[in-house]
Amino acid sequence: MVNSKKHFLPQGAGDGNVPHVKRIRGGGYNDNDFEKEELYHEDDIEEVEDFADQLDVPNEYIKTIHKSDMNAEKLWKRPPLQNPTNEDSLDLQWLDIDMISGSPLSSNPNKSKKNILGSTTGPVPIIRIFGVTMEGHSVCACIHGFTPYAYFAIPADYKMEQGNSHETCEKIRQKLNQVLKDSQRYNQKNGDGETKFCHGVEYVDGKQSIMGYNTSHKRFLKVYVAMPTMVPTLKRVMEEGMNLPGMISKSGENINLSYQPFECNVPFVLRFMIDRGITGAGWLSLPPSTYSLKLKESEKRSHCQLEVDVFYNEVIPRESVGEWSKIAKLRILSLDIECQGRKGHFPEAEKDPVIQIANVVKVYGDEKPIVNNVFTLKGCLPIVGAQVISSDSEEELLMKWRSFLQACDPDIITGYNVQNFDLPYILDRVDALSKKKNGNTQYLSNFHYWGRVKNSKVKSKQTMFQSAAYGRRANMETTIDGRVIFDMLPYMQRNHKLSSYTLNSVSSDILGQQKEDVHHSIISDLQNGSDEDRHRLAVYCLKDAKLPLLLMEKLSVLVNYVEMARVTGVPMSFLITRGQQIKVFSMILRKCQKENLLVPTLRKGGVGPDGVGYEGATVLDPIKAYYTDPIATLDFASLYPSIMQAYNLCYSTLVSPTDVSKLDPSTYKKSENGHVFVHSSTKKGILPTILGELLAARKQAKRDMKNAPTEFERSVQNGRQVCN
Repeated sequence: MVNSKKHFLPQGAGDGNVPHVKRIRGGGYNDNDFEKEELYHEDDIEEVEDFADQLDVPNEYIKTIHKSDMNAEKLWKRPPLQNPTNEDSLDLQWLDIDMISGSPLSSNPNKSKKNILGSTTGPVPIIRIFGVTMEGHSVCACIHGFTPYAYFAIPADYKMEQGNSHETCEKIRQKLNQVLKDSQRYNQKNGDGETKFCHGVEYVDGKQSIMGYNTSHKRFLKVYVAMPTMVPTLKRVMEEGMNLPGMISKSGENINLSYQPFECNVPFVLRFMIDRGITGAGWLSLPPSTYSLKLKESEKRSHCQLEVDVFYNEVIPRESVGEWSKIAKLRILSLDIECQGRKGHFPEAEKDPVIQIANVVKVYGDEKPIVNNVFTLKGCLPIVGAQVISSDSEEELLMKWRSFLQACDPDIITGYNVQNFDLPYILDRVDALSKKKNGNTQYLSNFHYWGRVKNSKVKSKQTMFQSAAYGRRANMETTIDGRVIFDMLPYMQRNHKLSSYTLNSVSSDILGQQKEDVHHSIISDLQNGSDEDRHRLAVYCLKDAKLPLLLMEKLSVLVNYVEMARVTGVPMSFLITRGQQIKVFSMILRKCQKENLLVPTLRKGGVGPDGVGYEGATVLDPIKAYYTDPIATLDFASLYPSIMQAYNLCYSTLVSPTDVSKLDPSTYKKSENGHVFVHSSTKKGILPTILGELLAARKQAKRDMKNAPTEFERSVQNGRQVCN
């Protein structure tokens, strides 16, 4: 049982108005942040500009679009809201999550409760969740009151004086608060003028480390801090050694101690999800009257139809079974651009214009797309079943497309190589046009506002993705607040072994379809030709936008990724941008929490505190030859998981050499290399437990798939068994 004595958690008076916020990428911090010294970093924190006049779509552009199709706006926009009120339960399936720093709420949105959770002085972390209701309305939920924290183990031969008292914890808090203050660059004061960085210290003696069957780490300090970006600095100073007040050895000494950190590398948004039992892409419910609804557009900081404030303890996660296993009416936009490149040169944004942008929008679950359109530079003949929107200038084309993007409000943006080409090219092209002295740049300053957050610009940067499973690749990463970008090219490269990954080849292999017959060398000639020539190019561009959407449907990509996010418990964006480890890490953390175990934050490089690394499995090289007689090959189903389950192999069941003699030989098994693990009858390991649950869930999903009444239900169960 955990001795939960929370001491000196945030108190004070806050301001409910949020004049400005600072957005922190990635929900707080990641492993790389531990190498940095400052609490806040200019690259990670960005003040959001408050330009109200930049939020509106130019009316003249909307009017120009509507001349070609008076129903365009109705087709593009989401279904209208019908008198929303917080007297009803708000149910949403969430897809995207991030964190901003802002001011705390001045009162509890739940009028039946008076208390305010978390710090009442700012800045404080605010978690934003973007999702969609059953009816297809977009939602931005601002979740307040969740305080960042980390654990640090008290050395076995040390104890806290005065019986772990309230006074001792407060002394430690004051000491850590001063250390954090000395290590940062920005002031963070409460209403009384006191600088607040460390908000509380709690003594915990009901948990233990996952590392070892009989570990020495069984007593911890749980330290609460103001912002997630302070955790890396706190970790560093605690590891380097601290002389904390009230911490004495059994001999009475009080010296600098190094405290082993635990769970300091958990991303803040993932920490919140784990503590609240929230899984990725799942359903959340906000009970009636527990949240405040922002009805006036001037109060909202997002473009979502519904924007609410709620404290984190009011959010109810739904288990993904029955009606809560459904997928909401998500809007998926697939796009493709065409550029007028120079002969013999690959298009360059500095020199070559964007001449067409094709878009296909489909609501998940609908049989047909709700939008098929193409924006063209110069005139174009009509296309059957599609809307053609022509422009006289490139600037006009780009701004019309931006207006369309905000109007259709997609939850997911897809395409083929959109992350590495289409989206960065559009952004770079606008930057190039803005630099032209004689260009028509009147509205281009508004172009970068693509997301669901007001005043927040889309960003594109180069990243390096490295994974043991997928290798090392340089990529462009475009971030659009509130929208998930799912590129079908890297998905195909990750999940399918094909001889060629061109859109034409992949579509031929999987869909039995191919692109339109337009060679890239004649694109410029078609653009410079007649309306009929540009019509041919537009059909080609539109087909390139449709094919990724058809691939996504054919391969049940969305269902599979939604189920993967639910099974592993990570945000959907983590599945797209990160490797395998974060999924395993999330599952281990969730299981450890239930077993009162903590995961240590180890140094990088795969080397433990004793400096000893590990050696991977032995792989035998094949004997290469031409064999005239058939060779039978045997494969062990789920080899590693089966071995781990059979021998109960886990961090938590490993017995140290010094403790082996203390155990009954019947309670453990000794491996050939000398390592000792206790039997599952003595203690069931965390990893074997997770593996057993995953395999059982896969078998159940296969049974449910056979008995599924509809094709949709079969695809959901198939996605579930693939993910387990």
